[in-house]
Amino acid sequence: MIGKPLVRCLGITGALLLGAGAITAASAGAPAGQEVAKPSLDAYFKPATATPLAPDQDGFLRRWLLLEPISKPNPTNTVFTASYVRQALTQQYFPGQFTAMPRNGQVVKAAEPLRWHALDSTQFDVKLFNFAQALGKPTYGVIFWAVTVVDSPREIRNARMAVGSNSASMWWLNGQEAVGLYNDRRMVMDDVLSDRLTLRKGRNLIRGAVINGPGLSDFCVRFLDEDGRPIRDLKTSLK
Repeated sequence: MIGKPLVRCLGITGALLLGAGAITAASAGAPAGQEVAKPSLDAYFKPATATPLAPDQDGFLRRWLLLEPISKPNPTNTVFTASYVRQALTQQYFPGQFTAMPRNGQVVKAAEPLRWHALDSTQFDVKLFNFAQALGKPTYGVIFWAVTVVDSPREIRNARMAVGSNSASMWWLNGQEAVGLYNDRRMVMDDVLSDRLTLRKGRNLIRGAVINGPGLSDFCVRFLDEDGRPIRDLKTSLK
């Protein structure tokens, strides 16, 4: 691993216990019949601005367009085999899923209307569970979509996309599949590296999908050079 020590999220059991405890504590302090306030996005996200954003000091990309979660088929299934994940994440849920560049606030027509949100993560990993929870959306048995644009000042050959996710996920660079993470897994930094690839000079579109069963859900993405060092001289934008 490079740059930071190994980072893992809570396991499924711990996440469920933590979630249950938080709900009980919140409910206990609320008067009867009064709705408990949803947690805020502010702890983990800031609204994205029009100014391009550099990766953090370890190269992690923090600016993303996140789509409100899609309820996935067979939500009780947590055996995320490669064949199951590939079928679930390559299925078309909304128009332009694999081709369009979304906009902040845009609503897509999936099984129900879903909105894109332009956000900067305050952590190196993007907290999808907290994103959904803050919006009052489903957190279990769902698929999250994430999109960002990486601007490179030069062509960078022999780079690798390094991804960690909880749970399984698939990632595309400029329309080509780059990385797949299968099985029910906890988020580990640089868990899977792509084959060697080329970042174009100028705009590069990254698209990812993360599938979650029970428990927490998040991801982290960065690019490493041919010597395994984080690539920092990039900019992310959402245009």
